[in-house]
Amino acid sequence: MTDNPTPRDWAGVIALGLIWGGTFMVVSIALEGYGPVTVATARTTLGAVALLGLVMATGRRLPGWDPLLWRSIVVGGALSTAFPFMLLSWGQQYVPSAFAGLSMASMPLVILPLAHFFSDEPLNLRKFTGVTIGFMGALLLIGPGLAQLGQGTEPLAQLACMAAVLCYAVSSIVTRRCPPVDPVVLSALMLVVGSAILLPIMLLVEGMPGWQGTRPSLAIITLGLLPTAFATLLRVAIIRSAGSVFMTLVNYQVPAWAMVFGAWILSEALPLRFFAALALILTGLAVSQWYSLRKMLTGH
Repeated sequence: MTDNPTPRDWAGVIALGLIWGGTFMVVSIALEGYGPVTVATARTTLGAVALLGLVMATGRRLPGWDPLLWRSIVVGGALSTAFPFMLLSWGQQYVPSAFAGLSMASMPLVILPLAHFFSDEPLNLRKFTGVTIGFMGALLLIGPGLAQLGQGTEPLAQLACMAAVLCYAVSSIVTRRCPPVDPVVLSALMLVVGSAILLPIMLLVEGMPGWQGTRPSLAIITLGLLPTAFATLLRVAIIRSAGSVFMTLVNYQVPAWAMVFGAWILSEALPLRFFAALALILTGLAVSQWYSLRKMLTGH
């Protein structure tokens, strides 16, 4: 493992930013033909099948019985796939994809206070300052919605996106405390858990899906294979080569790409507060991760 990112690592991080930043646009396209639970279920199930196939093809072994490990897999799978995928798919019926992408940008800032209490990463003054600035951005983003709670569905959809952020943040802490296991195997099993949770809900609420036209159907297939399966493998490769701190650069790209794709492909209107929220969230991220970023970029 090296501390100096290679050109391949930089290309991988930029590719991940594009893939994850474009995910929200692709979800919006899939929702043109399918219900939100179906979109979440198809994405999870396709990703699970792809990664399980890779696990078998590469001869990786599934872990034996370890109560702590399997509890982490089940809880992590529910909170990193089933619940947030469903919350985001439902929410994106009523809010722009750019809003969903911006809300995801605040996830590292939610993880920091959780890690202080439930993991081994204390929250110092600099990190607390960064979290505070970032949350100001998140409040600016959802502020108008909070003022209109009880008036239509959009405010609830905004809260659903923020609830997905909380799910992802808690799942990160669960994954961090998980006993050692091959990350590809862990990702595959978490997607299997998500699929097992979502499939019966889909059948009960929306029924067995049929082909609903090329555009939304291709979007669903793309969701399962690109941001869910392929991006997982790319993420693992980058972390092994350049470290987890280098991976934090993805957090700075995702909201920007989500706004670009939303405006460019879906012709979404971008209110001025979206740009102000983006600036505050990215500033909060930079402050909270300042020393790590400086060490990565300067080498000391």
